[in-house]
Amino acid sequence: MNTLNRRDWLAHAGLASASWLATNAWAQSTWPNKPLRLVVPFAPGGSSEIVARAVAAEMGKGLGQSVFVDNKPGGAGNIAMQEVANSHDEHTLVLGHIGTLAVNPFIFDKLSYDAAHDFTPITLVSKVPSLYVVHPDLPVKNLKEFVAYAKSKPGQLNYGTAGNGSAGHLAFEYLKMVTETFVLHVPYRGTGPMLTDLMAGRLQASAAGAPALIQFIKAGKLRCIATGSSTRLSQLPDVPTVAEQGFKGFEMTQWYGLMAPSKWAKPNLAKLELEAVKAGRSALVKDKLAADNALAIGSTGAEFDAFIKTEQARWKQVIARAQIKPEGV
Repeated sequence: MNTLNRRDWLAHAGLASASWLATNAWAQSTWPNKPLRLVVPFAPGGSSEIVARAVAAEMGKGLGQSVFVDNKPGGAGNIAMQEVANSHDEHTLVLGHIGTLAVNPFIFDKLSYDAAHDFTPITLVSKVPSLYVVHPDLPVKNLKEFVAYAKSKPGQLNYGTAGNGSAGHLAFEYLKMVTETFVLHVPYRGTGPMLTDLMAGRLQASAAGAPALIQFIKAGKLRCIATGSSTRLSQLPDVPTVAEQGFKGFEMTQWYGLMAPSKWAKPNLAKLELEAVKAGRSALVKDKLAADNALAIGSTGAEFDAFIKTEQARWKQVIARAQIKPEGV
């Protein structure tokens, strides 16, 4: 039987190693080699989908592959986060947001994902002002009147949100805390179905991102009583902010950013960040989001990471004071 001597064996091993390195380098240099899936942890029809689709289309141009949006609601966003954390194809990423990254770690005793270790922050895509709205039949025209009305009927009014721990839930609980009002929370599985019931009069109020609400406010199907932004919005110049109506320093914005599993190859994470930041800062994405009163950010991964830590510290206190718990607890 023929056998390889030491020199031949080393030469053979060296060729094999070189071949593997070359193949691996080629695989990384050609990444992505198929369309990317951007998982959105909520039902269609909310701010999250608007932000996701805006950045996905532009990011795909730079990556050379399309990026398609896949809505996967449920479990306060935890189902989608777990699925992406467990994915192995290096072509599946997720739209992280205030709920899944800065709220869920403090309202759930145990999560199926670790926001700090299972994911790498890619870019903060957008900040979205929260709007406070009521059904048009409610006899209030602004926040001051709503607060007075709610205090005259403690526990008799309700407000809907996209779910427990959602940005809308935080926004309204924050408002309840500073205004000292008692309004019942009704969680839904997404902004879309919640809005259906709100406009039908089965709910009295809500808080959600501007992109999901503007069209219904302008059509007269909802009445905006205040904006959570620091200044008035250009599309709603006659609607004062919460701060203007007697609650100084109040500000509430939702935010959305891209996250990828941290186990991805570093060159692929770097390439994704480069193209995602470029897309987020592009004029096209800025214009698309601005049309819905959403602010395009396009931060670096490091900046987004620092932002998440700051938000976690902020909302940990609000959650404790409002005693926000996951559904069914």
